Amino acid sequence: MAGQTVLLTGHAQRANAHLLIDTAPDGAVVNVREATRNADQNAKMWAMLSDISRAKPEGRNWTTDTWKAAFMHSLGHQVQFCEGLDNSGPFPVGFKSSRLSKSQMADLITVIAEYGDRHGVRWTA
Repeated sequence: MAGQTVLLTGHAQRANAHLLIDTAPDGAVVNVREATRNADQNAKMWAMLSDISRAKPEGRNWTTDTWKAAFMHSLGHQVQFCEGLDNSGPFPVGFKSSRLSKSQMADLITVIAEYGDRHGVRWTA
C-alpha cells in the first residue's frame, strides 16, 4: 500500500479519507495534523527577516537565519546552538520553519512584525 495524503477541504475529501481508513490493512498508520506553512507565508517571513537584518535594531548585526532562530525561540520553539568548527562562535541549528503549521507560521510572522514595528523597521514587503 503506497502512502497517501488527503487535504481535507470538503465532503468529498473527507469521504475519501474515510474510505482509505476503512480499507487500510491492520498495522497501517494514520496521521492527522494541521497543514504546514505555505509558500506565501515563507516568502513573507524571509522578506521580513531581511528587512530586520538590514535595519540592525538594537545594534544587532545578525544574519536572517539568526533572526529566525531568535524569533522561533521567543515563541517557545526549540532552538539549539553549536560551537563553530573554527571557534568563531555559536551558530543556530535544529530549527525548521518548514515544519511549522500555518497557524504557527502566522504567529511567527506576527511576532516578527511586532518587533520590527517597535524598532522602526521599514518593511519592503
